Amino acid sequence: MLVDTVCSKRRFIRIAGDDKPAEVVKAQLMKLNSDHLRFVLMCLKENTTQVRNVRQYLLATLYNAPMTMHSSYAARVQHDFKTG
Repeated sequence: MLVDTVCSKRRFIRIAGDDKPAEVVKAQLMKLNSDHLRFVLMCLKENTTQVRNVRQYLLATLYNAPMTMHSSYAARVQHDFKTG
């Protein structure tokens, strides 16, 4: 799916219901590393809601991973300190 998206000839790619310029999406996906992929897999594992379109959900999660991973981990640490 990542390769299909990065190699796409489309001008726009839909992410979470919004059409984003393909070059922006491709650049964001090219930033992904193994930490981002582990984060996405963890998010998928913890998701309790029904996902209707797995491909779109996964693409949006991968696209957002570089922007959300650190804040998500920080929130978890804060939560652990408050409850620990």
